[in-house]
Amino acid sequence: MSEQNTNLTALSEAGVSVWLDDLSRDRLRTGNLADLIATRSVVGVTTNPSIFQAALSKGEAYEAQIAELVARGADTDAVITALTTDDVRAACDLFAPVYERSGGVDGRVSIEVDPRLAHDTEGTVAQALELSKIVDRPNVLIKIPATKAGLPAITRVIAEGVSVNVTLIFSVERHGEVIDAYVEGLKAAASSGHDLAKIHSVASFFISRVDTEVDARLEKLGTDAAKALAGKAALANGVLAYELYQQKFSSDEFAELKAAGANPQRALWASTGTKNPAYSDTLYVSELVAQHTVNTMPEKTLQAFADHGEVHQHSVVGKVQDAHDTFAALAEAGIDLPDVFEVLESQGVEKFIDSWQELLDATTAHLEGLRG
Repeated sequence: MSEQNTNLTALSEAGVSVWLDDLSRDRLRTGNLADLIATRSVVGVTTNPSIFQAALSKGEAYEAQIAELVARGADTDAVITALTTDDVRAACDLFAPVYERSGGVDGRVSIEVDPRLAHDTEGTVAQALELSKIVDRPNVLIKIPATKAGLPAITRVIAEGVSVNVTLIFSVERHGEVIDAYVEGLKAAASSGHDLAKIHSVASFFISRVDTEVDARLEKLGTDAAKALAGKAALANGVLAYELYQQKFSSDEFAELKAAGANPQRALWASTGTKNPAYSDTLYVSELVAQHTVNTMPEKTLQAFADHGEVHQHSVVGKVQDAHDTFAALAEAGIDLPDVFEVLESQGVEKFIDSWQELLDATTAHLEGLRG
């Protein structure tokens, strides 16, 4: 019988839900994902356009289904929708026991709306509801980007009783707007008679990309004061995001919704693979330990933590003042943090659109080859 890894068990016991930031049909068919559930404390999965592009580009696991869809006359968009939603549905079924055991908190699988809709509220709402119906599983989370156009979409989709993973959050300010959008959605859902206890949400706060952008700017400044701040921005940002989570969901405004069964929107640490080799490969896991959070990791980071990760029990709580001091020092050193977050959001949307376009182009070429 398989045993859970002690490092990841300790992380889970400290209040961090371990999710895998990857999904492919190979993982499902080979039993790899089931093994990660059994031995690595994995209780959820996140996907994004880049992940699906990588999975489908390998192709072989999808060939039979693609051929069948082509024979039925499916176009490129229909093929991609079928392949991705089938994988997500299968993963939802695999996580069903975790979903039941956790009361719906974990056992979650995320699927993202078309990234080309990032600035289209109406299109986002329509596709989010469509994806929810296609997957047709209670443990699916529909991913909506935290763009300005995404905020009202979050409210409207939550209002329909659909659980949401809000993605591409970089700033604490935007995180606050996301929480507000969620709360407004809950109020509307309650007015429509939805069971609030069945609605869940996570706010995906991107971590490592903040250090990548800020560190490059600090290096360019070149002063000793600037260099001393390298590697500190992302973790400080996460600490301040958790501070806001605690404030918002312990407020009088949320208390009434909570009494009606509503769930807090958990902070989810995303982009937690370390990009700078000078930093620990488990930095954005060990230093972001807090109750009622999620850390979604690429498998490389997951396995690194299983091998040598350490749970720093108070790595978030108790560091709020340090985080505020770090932000003040960054501003004093010449770092324009609002600009950093604006650039990162724009880059994030563009990256997912590029991956999606690559997937569309490759699939279109593949379909034309099959028809030819």
